[in-house]
Amino acid sequence: MHFGIRKLDLTETPPYELLLMADPSIEQIENYLPLSEVFIAENEGEILGCYVICEIGKNQWEIKNIAVLTEKQGFGIGRKLIEDAIVRVRGRNALKIIIRTGNSSMMQLRLYQKCGFMISEVEKDYFVKPYPEPIFENGIQCKDRVTLMKVLKHEC
Repeated sequence: MHFGIRKLDLTETPPYELLLMADPSIEQIENYLPLSEVFIAENEGEILGCYVICEIGKNQWEIKNIAVLTEKQGFGIGRKLIEDAIVRVRGRNALKIIIRTGNSSMMQLRLYQKCGFMISEVEKDYFVKPYPEPIFENGIQCKDRVTLMKVLKHEC
């Protein structure tokens, strides 16, 4: 499948339908979007997926959100989005990049590890308190937040 990845223009509306696939809290999304950059994968004007990156510390970046349309999953778009994010933050002298997901996100955990990310932290019951309804995915309750990290350069 052919597609391009570009930065979302400030005059464009963020793809909330996609963003909400990865983060069910519009409040959380609205909190991090002003501090972030949004990139979209598109083919002939159709948005296929997106990711959001944010600098979280000196030479440290986070992929805050990443999503691909359900019917377009399995075509390598997610992998290309992650690779694009890594290239972009490397160009900004990032030493490491992190991505976070829920313990129940089996496909995402697999993809992130295949892209070279390693589990670095697990925050127990992270998703239990802030969300009014329990989140279930793959028949598993999403309770814990898993942080994965990829070292891009070593500090001297």
